[in-house]
Order: sequence, then C-alpha cells, then structure tokens
Amino acid sequence: MNIIPTELAGLLLIEPKAFGDARGFFFESYQRERYLAVGIDADFVQDNVSRSCRGTLRGLHYQLTRPQGKLVFVTRGEVVDVAVDLRRGSPTFGRSYVAILNETNHRQLYVPPGFAHGFCVTSDSADVVYKCTDYYAPADERTLLWNDPALKIEWSDIHPRILSEKDQRGILLSNAEVYP
Repeated sequence: MNIIPTELAGLLLIEPKAFGDARGFFFESYQRERYLAVGIDADFVQDNVSRSCRGTLRGLHYQLTRPQGKLVFVTRGEVVDVAVDLRRGSPTFGRSYVAILNETNHRQLYVPPGFAHGFCVTSDSADVVYKCTDYYAPADERTLLWNDPALKIEWSDIHPRILSEKDQRGILLSNAEVYP
C-alpha cells in the first residue's frame, strides 16, 4: 500500500496494492492493522454506497457536532473527489484538495473528521463507497456551496449539472459553521 500525504494535515491519498490477471483484479479495500500502521486510527461504524450518473455532484457535506471521517473509493466509473479543510485553527483552513478516484487506479481518499467532502461523476456512471467513523445525522449535516469561488475547486471539464436541492442551497465558506 502506498500512502501519499497531501498538503492538508491528516488527509491521505492511498494506493492499495492491487493484483491483476486474466480473471480481473483483487485488492484489500480495508485492513485495520495496515491502516493503523500508517496512522489511520479510525473506528468505522457505517458503510455507504452511491451510484450516480455523469455530471452528478454530491456535496460538499459535513456534520458539525458529529464529524465523520471517511475512507472513499470508487468500485465502478470515475469521480473528481474533493475535501475541504474546515478546522478553524488549521493552517490550511478553507483549502481544498482534489483527487481522481476510479475503478482502474483503485485510489482511496482518507478524509479525517473536520473536512467537508463531495464528488462529481466524470464517467457515464460511478459507484462510490465510503466508510464513515460516525453515523449519518441529518439534523447535524451542513452543506458548503460546491462552486464557492473562495474554495477554488477545479471540478473538471464536466460541468456539474445534476445536484440535489440541498446541494444547490449550499452556503458560502464565509457564512459556514465550522469546526472549532
């Protein structure tokens, strides 16, 4: 497993070791001891799977008082995956990180608690899996505006065109409730 640190503390890009042959491929998507050895001491309590069509944008979501860490990867298709640091005391507060996750590179993004997260589908469709460190709490969920100029996110040449009402009503970083 190859760990690629990002410029945002705690946010890690992970390349699991994949084994491929004429039958296809195999890789461990999570093995606690290996992830613990590289500093990911997360107690995952919920797994989520979404399927979305090209141009769908989900996010940028976070939970304010019950922050979720997430281990995100794609089992089919491709997405532009984004994390935004919302930890008020962090030297990288308000900065975003963009990764391409797809079924071929098998990359994962570990998004620690204290970040907003979202993705945009760049393939015909994509299946995204994310392991979470806390349960989904709808009353605690907040949404940043995906195209807030202050975030400087380069989503891709696919212009997001399919958003939920909640995601269309996201708020600007300057007005957002953030982590202490």
